[in-house]
Amino acid sequence: MQLYTIGQTARLLGVSPDTARRWADAGKISTHREESGRRLIEGRDLAAFAVELGRGAVAEDENAHTSVRNAFPGIVTAIKLGDVAAQVEIQAGPHRLVSLLTREAAEELELEVGMQATARVKSTNVHIDRA
Repeated sequence: MQLYTIGQTARLLGVSPDTARRWADAGKISTHREESGRRLIEGRDLAAFAVELGRGAVAEDENAHTSVRNAFPGIVTAIKLGDVAAQVEIQAGPHRLVSLLTREAAEELELEVGMQATARVKSTNVHIDRA
C-alpha cells in the first residue's frame, strides 16, 4: 500500500501542510505514525478523502455554502476596473485565474491587490469569494 506524508498529501490536495495537519488533527483524514513519529496516510484513505474534498464535503469554513466545487484559494494580484466591467486576477499556487465580473460586484466585494480571495470555477465561469 502506498503511504503519503503530510507534505505529500498537502501537495496532492493543493493545500498547505498546515491545512493537511489540521484535517488530520480534526480526524477528517486518518493517519498513523511510523516509528520515527512521522504521520502517514494510506493511499486508499487519501483517495477517499480527495473524492470527498472534490465533492465539497470537506470545508475549512463550515459556514460557507456554495454550489461551486472547484475552489482555488489565493491572493489578488490585479484589479482592472472599467466603466461597467472589472477584471480580477488571482494567483492560487501555480495557477493564475482571471474573473470578469461587473464593476459593481467587484466594488461590493471591496477587493484589493494583496488580499486573500478564493476563485471558484464552474464551467467556463470564475467566481470570486472574498476571504
